[in-house]
Amino acid sequence: MEFHLPGELAPPSRLLLGPGPSPVHPRVLRALSTPLVGHLDPRFLEIMNEVQGMLRAVFRTENGFTIAISGTGSAGMEAALVNLVEPGDAVVVVVAGVFGTRMADIVARAGGRAIKVAVPWGEVCDPGRLEEALAREGKGNVKAVALVHAETSTGAHQPVDELSQLARAHGALVVLDTVTSLGGVPVEVDGWGVDACYSGTQKCLSCPPGLAPLTLSARALDAIRARKTPVQSWYLDAGLVADYWAEGKRVYHHTAPISMVYALREALRLVLEEGLPARFARHRLHSTALLAGVAALGCAPQAAEGHRLPMLNCVRVPPGVDEAAVRRALLSGPGIEIGGGLGPLAGQVWRIGLMGEGARQENVLAVLAALELALLRQGRELRPGAALSAAMEVYARA
Repeated sequence: MEFHLPGELAPPSRLLLGPGPSPVHPRVLRALSTPLVGHLDPRFLEIMNEVQGMLRAVFRTENGFTIAISGTGSAGMEAALVNLVEPGDAVVVVVAGVFGTRMADIVARAGGRAIKVAVPWGEVCDPGRLEEALAREGKGNVKAVALVHAETSTGAHQPVDELSQLARAHGALVVLDTVTSLGGVPVEVDGWGVDACYSGTQKCLSCPPGLAPLTLSARALDAIRARKTPVQSWYLDAGLVADYWAEGKRVYHHTAPISMVYALREALRLVLEEGLPARFARHRLHSTALLAGVAALGCAPQAAEGHRLPMLNCVRVPPGVDEAAVRRALLSGPGIEIGGGLGPLAGQVWRIGLMGEGARQENVLAVLAALELALLRQGRELRPGAALSAAMEVYARA
């Protein structure tokens, strides 16, 4: 068998403005290239402690169990659910997009009974519908309520505080997906009464994909200790993984991705140096400017006013436009990546990410200019420069 050795790695330069990954700060890239130490080296254990402390600050929690799972955000989803769900457990899942569907699938794979509260894509869950689902099962009979805070497939965010209060009133644990929201909009784990909350590194934390921050409340840990059956996954068993992350124990479980922990440490430093309120305000400003610009191009937001994600802007494609051709033109020309629609929104929307390092004025103006040119080339009648002018009006008022 003939084999040809590939040349040196030379990926193209891209401006990542899709649903993830997001642009990575040079400081995080430098941290990735830092020489390795062992995963049980005393200095690395100190670094793990530092990461845990910063994660608590970003999650807004005092939870002792706050770690970074070795895996992407989907590993965080699976870890949260397989540790809490036992065969026969009833779990109410709010399904308002792709990732709510995945949560329901994992519940079923763990032997649980997924009770879906289906919400039209782009809309949010009426608390009354959740209360009805909980009441039908009876107080204390639902193990957990699972929901996605920021649904990447639709650009909408759920009213977590209200939904969490209902879940707790019915004796259920609360499992929350913050893969897209953490570091971009407020996430209040303790304030909202969330019991299991996970995220990913590649969205608003602007770190390469590969780790999944996870925090568990005392109630969640009690539920895990009370299990009658082993956790379905050995690799994601919170009891085993906790002994590696727990200060004073550090029992070997698996070899941690050391370079990724370095990268997450630096990414979290950047988040906290900027400050959470300033970071949230930055995401809101650039989303407002982007939406003003795409409105001038004939694009309307998919999500309802008041429930739109500033870091993931899902906008409807103008009628008659070949949306995939526009995305290809952006990638092959200026090298800008934006996302298309998923599921029932395929071919109907663009998903433009302004996450973390991507939420910058120069990026907003670059993607608006590129979209305008691509639409003009498809024969759309537009006033040249209207999108940039609309965005600049927002910046002028800021």
